Parts: sequence; C-alpha cells; structure tokens
Amino acid sequence: MKMKNNSLTNWFCRNNDKNEETERYSAAIELEKQIGKQIYNALQGSVVEEVLRKTKVSGADAYWRSNMEGHSLKVEKELLCDFYNLCHEVKKKLKFEEKVDFYITGDSSVNAFSVAAENEGEPHIVNINSALFNLMTTDEMRFVIGHELGHLINKDTKLKRLILFVFPPESNVPVMLQHKIRLHDQLAELVADRYGYLATENLDVCVTAFFKLASGLDLTKMNVSIDALIADNNRRLDYFLNDKGISRAAHPVNPIRIQALNLFANAKSKEALDSGMDELTSILLKVGGNELDEHLATFIASAGLIVANADGDVNKDEIEQIIQSLAGIKIFPRKFLETIAEGDVVSIFNESVSKILEINPGMRDNLLKYMIRIVLSDKNITDEEIELIYTFGNNIGLSEVEIATAIAEDIQQNYVPGMDAIC
Repeated sequence: MKMKNNSLTNWFCRNNDKNEETERYSAAIELEKQIGKQIYNALQGSVVEEVLRKTKVSGADAYWRSNMEGHSLKVEKELLCDFYNLCHEVKKKLKFEEKVDFYITGDSSVNAFSVAAENEGEPHIVNINSALFNLMTTDEMRFVIGHELGHLINKDTKLKRLILFVFPPESNVPVMLQHKIRLHDQLAELVADRYGYLATENLDVCVTAFFKLASGLDLTKMNVSIDALIADNNRRLDYFLNDKGISRAAHPVNPIRIQALNLFANAKSKEALDSGMDELTSILLKVGGNELDEHLATFIASAGLIVANADGDVNKDEIEQIIQSLAGIKIFPRKFLETIAEGDVVSIFNESVSKILEINPGMRDNLLKYMIRIVLSDKNITDEEIELIYTFGNNIGLSEVEIATAIAEDIQQNYVPGMDAIC
C-alpha cells in the first residue's frame, strides 16, 4: 500500500507557514469521537460519574493536586515569568478558557502529561518534566504545551479517568473493549498533536519535537538535518503501510503522527484530509500481525454464520459467540461479520479453511472446536448441526472417532442446558 499523497520529502517546500488559501479544519477526528462515545456508553458513564460526584470516592483531584503541590514546581508568574507567559500564550491561542495550573517536575524522562479536573470549576493540571527544557526550543515547547492542552480541550483525559475507575490497574478489561480503548487512545493523541501544531503552525518544529521526544537527543548537537529526519520517517512509514508494522501502544508510532500532521497542515480539502487519514487509520485498526490472523477472522465469521444457520434458526446467542470470537482479531467485530454476511459466505468459508491449513495444517482441531462451540452456544444441539460438524471434520481429514471425541469433550466441559428445556 502506498500513500496517495506526495512523498514526505515534498512537504515543506521550504515555507513553514500554512498556505493562506488552505482552509483551517477542525482538530477533531470523527472516529475518535464515535469510539469515545461508545466506550463512555458501554461503561455507563453518566451513571458512574453521577455516583462519583455524590460519593466523592475517587479522590483523584486530591491525589494529583497533593502530588504536584508537594513534589513539583508550580509555574507562577512571579517565579517563572517567561515560561508562565509562554504557557498562557499557548492557552490563549487555542482559545481554552478553563483554568489550568502548570507544573514542572524534576524528572529525567522526556515526557509531559495533563490531568483533567474532577470537579467543575477546579483547575486542570499540565505537567512538564524538567528533561524537556534541556532539549526543546521555545517553539518546540509551544508544541508540547499545545499538545497537552489539546487533551483537555478534547476531554479524552476525562474519559481515561472513567476507564481507570471502572477498570483499575491489573483489572481484566474485556478483549473487545481493550482494542477500542487502545484505538481511542491513539486517535486522541493525533487530535492532541493537531492542537500542538495549531500552537506553533510550523511543521519543522513539530517534526523536530517528535524526534527529540523519541530519541532524547539534541539534534543540533548531533548535526541531524530536517531533510534526514523526513527521509527516515518516509522509510519507516512505508514499512507500516506495507502491512508489516503494527501500532499497539497507547501512542501511535511517530511515522503515523508526523504524516497525520502533514495532512492536517497541508490538505487542500476536507475530502483529501479524510482520505489520507483513512489510510493512516488503517494501520491503527490492525490487531493481528500476520496473514494467518486475517484468514482466521474470515473463517470465524463465515464458519459461525454457516453453523448458526444449519438448523434454519440463527440465534442471538450464536451471533454473540461469533462476535466474541472475532473480538480478539478485529476492533469492529460486528461490522466485520456484517460484511462477510453480505458476500458469498460458503465460498469465503472454503477459501479461509484452505488458506489456514496451507499455512498451518496443525490448526485442524482448533477449527473443528470453534464450530462445535457455535453449535453449543444456543444451548440447543440439532441433528443438522451435528451432521454439518461431521462433514466439515471429514473434509479436513479427521476421522469420525476424532470428531465424536471433540464433540463429547466440548459437551462435557461447556454445555449448559437452556432454561426453556428445563422449565
């Protein structure tokens, strides 16, 4: 896959100011807003937040305020006049009117963070680690401050607080939610990057800031040119676009972040911006890391549909079982299942089985067990479904004894009669 836009090396045209004829687009990313709303609703956000307001059990504001006031240096005008003015200059430029307290923490890690206030009217927190002052120019610091304020403007830090309350550290987050939270975190970083760019309106500054954050190196001392940085980013972006790399961390990889800002700064139309972002987002949507995962996803969807329909009655429990199985490979499992259902399901199924066994013949037993699991999911085992299981097992080289043994084991371990059959 290749980018539709010009090579990264053609970005700047050696003028760093945004073209006056280019429209200024919203910093929001629609997919980030949609997924954020899904997560909020799934976690019953309005109910949980109201309960927390009344019980005041969170204590997050007190924790962060105490930590900052006790261990960090608050940026006051009388104490750090120049940096105070810089922070508030960026805040004013981004038209963010809510109260923010800025802090500097003595920390050698190249990092910054923001914390949304828990209660309305309380100041938010933006912290800058001291290591950044040894690396960043004033303009690069504008980008960092703008980025952290962007998280507050976008309110993604507020959603993060809700997630951490419902799922404290070490909790088991459902797989389907894990992938969506990770994708939302990454898209929220791209939104915050846009605010960082709006604080500087200089792509060179954004690029050098990214590489300093990534390497911890003073690029001037290392004699690294902007052209060399762009060429390096170009090579690494190709790696991810050619389906080799996966971006699994909470932050998107730098090649994506840099190209996303290039698109935001230079797109001549919203359609061009959205098209370029769709291509970059396709990298973030990847969960599986190889060809086998894609074939497994199509097998899970198509085999599930075939088995569920074997008795002529597709049950809600069967569909939910298919979606749960897909959730480990696809961020939007229901949408993927709907896409498969619109095609030639039998042909898709046959091709997926062929490809999977070509790559890994040892997966025969796993494929059979998945189909048995779908049969058991609606708590009603029919002759048609069992006949389908035997036919499939024979077609992939399993004996009747092996198939019967697999069915018996699954019934013994997983089958629970439905209430309708008991009552």
